[in-house]
Amino acid sequence: MKLLTGRIAQIVFAFPMIFFGVSHFMFAQGMADMVPIPGGIYWVYFTGLCLIASAIAIISGRLVGLSAFLLGVMIFIFAFTLHLPGALKNNQMQIMMFLKDISIAAGAWVIAGTDKK
Repeated sequence: MKLLTGRIAQIVFAFPMIFFGVSHFMFAQGMADMVPIPGGIYWVYFTGLCLIASAIAIISGRLVGLSAFLLGVMIFIFAFTLHLPGALKNNQMQIMMFLKDISIAAGAWVIAGTDKK
């Protein structure tokens, strides 16, 4: 049971981050319009790379705590800068995206906080 709730759970958590990161490269132009600061497409590429890098670090077992902590910070920022404005306008999709991002950030921080290294 401990293995399932520990290392395997970390790996299962990390795999969607690879998908999200690849999506940033595949759909960069559409995502760039959502970026609230100048240089939109470059931020999309950068965050895609960060998502993939954090997933690789978590899966490989190297720098898990740091990677998970920074992933959580990035996703938390996404929640408040990208999704909260729409959620406050009662946009149901943005509410769901906001809650998803808060949950992912919390999960990343749990991983960071329980890393044994």
